[in-house]
Amino acid sequence: MLAALDHHLLDHSVRPGLRGWPRFATEFLYFGLKQARACLFVALFFGAVLLVPRAGVLGLPRYDVLLIVALAIQLGMLGAGLETWDELKAVSLFHVVGFALEVFKVSGAIQSWSYPDFAYTKLWGVPLFSGFMYAAVGSYIIQAWRLFDLRIRHHPPYWMAVLIAVLIYVNFFTHHYIGDYRWYLAACALGLYARTTVVFRPLDRERRMPMLLAFVLIGFFIWLAENISTFWGVWRYPNQLGAWSAVHVSKWSSWSLLVVMTFTIVAHLKHIKASIHVPEH
Repeated sequence: MLAALDHHLLDHSVRPGLRGWPRFATEFLYFGLKQARACLFVALFFGAVLLVPRAGVLGLPRYDVLLIVALAIQLGMLGAGLETWDELKAVSLFHVVGFALEVFKVSGAIQSWSYPDFAYTKLWGVPLFSGFMYAAVGSYIIQAWRLFDLRIRHHPPYWMAVLIAVLIYVNFFTHHYIGDYRWYLAACALGLYARTTVVFRPLDRERRMPMLLAFVLIGFFIWLAENISTFWGVWRYPNQLGAWSAVHVSKWSSWSLLVVMTFTIVAHLKHIKASIHVPEH
């Protein structure tokens, strides 16, 4: 069913011939459908985060259940043709990158947040499912790229984009020791992507939006998901141990920078693949 929906959403031969408000309503509907489809892994995974009880299921701890659910969703999407092997490899890369960050933030003397519940699949105090929270962001960008037939105009030089992405990731670690350079990096990203535009196709016509706006909007929704997850006690910041409070709005900027890094990885992988797989004439 979803594979058929994908085929329909990707059918560029659709020409409704609409104008005015009917066209706006139709494009808005298709935009929403494609966004919902791109969020399939995100919706299913965080649905499980909300529905799996803290006590676990059938004696299996909650964190272990969430890992099984995440793996099942990925395998299900792959088996149904909703995700390709290349996309699964990219999602796995995001899982590794995110899990490494989680280990650093949770263990040792840092302890930026904690996972209070027991799990069999915990390594260095971090449950393995946590990497899928980062993989979910990568999955959304990969799926949206395909469904909306994304093209990037005025993309900065790849070496500059990669450099700023690496520095963003490194700052998540080093700001505990040599200062937080988040806003300097944000200013660099602002200048780097100031002219960059995302060209996307909700229906049969191309639309455009600033790349920076996309980064900020995605970061905002991740911040909302983080608030929901901490409210449900999946993990907790130190100030939430006694009683829950909203995640500080400054985390929005951190998530937006993480989106910049994630987008760069996806764009770079697509750039490399396009360079390798040159069509024969």
